[in-house]
Amino acid sequence: METRQLLAFTTVVQTGSFTKAAATLNCSQPTITTRIKALEEALGVVLFRRLPRGIQMTSAGVELLPFARNIINLTEKARKAITMNGEPHGKLVIGSAQSLTDYRLLPLIEYMCWRYPSVQLSLHSRNAINNLNSVRDGQLDCAFFIGAIEPREGLETTVLCPEPLVMVAGPNHMLAQRQSLTEDDITSSTVIRAENGASYHELFEQSLGYDDTRAPVLELDSVDAAKRAVASGLGIALMPEVTVSAELTDGRLVRLPWSPTFRVYTQFGWRQDNSTNPAVTALVSAAAQVVSDQVASLT
Repeated sequence: METRQLLAFTTVVQTGSFTKAAATLNCSQPTITTRIKALEEALGVVLFRRLPRGIQMTSAGVELLPFARNIINLTEKARKAITMNGEPHGKLVIGSAQSLTDYRLLPLIEYMCWRYPSVQLSLHSRNAINNLNSVRDGQLDCAFFIGAIEPREGLETTVLCPEPLVMVAGPNHMLAQRQSLTEDDITSSTVIRAENGASYHELFEQSLGYDDTRAPVLELDSVDAAKRAVASGLGIALMPEVTVSAELTDGRLVRLPWSPTFRVYTQFGWRQDNSTNPAVTALVSAAAQVVSDQVASLT
């Protein structure tokens, strides 16, 4: 069983005739017939019925079709991998928190596009839990996320940088002029979640022992919408400092005198069985360099 025989078979199925398959593959009809016959002999089955009005796949042909397509696809991937001589290439589907996409990763994307033009990047912003689960089940190749340092089953992870969190409020909020805050001050205030589903929200609530008597929580998926809501006085928010540095500088937001008891880090994760992918390896290396340079420029 040869790849060219499988290609002839799938092309006949796609075009519906031996003649059209020959034209598609730029060869003669007898060549297609010979390849199909050789494939049938190798497998010991009949793949097509020749009918007056055309051809019809047998049950054996129907069963073979998905396997044939997979073999052809894998063969093409192997050919490209060999001819690229290990140069990073192909498509990477990446998950990321919105705060990282907007405030940390754009320089990285620019670097990857210039340095590795054969790598096609597709970036999707979702919360960390969904992103990491999607990496595990193969829907994503890798993901950037903010979280505590801990083992993550089935994944390799690397820490890119600490991600300081800051509690912010609008300048006219009742807590804005306070010199110190208690835990009761925090838990009795409306909290705005800047990225619903971000792991640091769970760590924040656990650290303060939130219960059913707490003040309302306003959940917003958009970082920019959350900042506008906080600035207008609707509540307070715990956010990565990198996302609010401009607003703190110009006074649209104020830093509250409270710091979390836990630490989180911007991290990069990928499946353990994807560790040898040259594109993933290139992205890990580039991310470490770009994020390190970015953090250094801000200190």
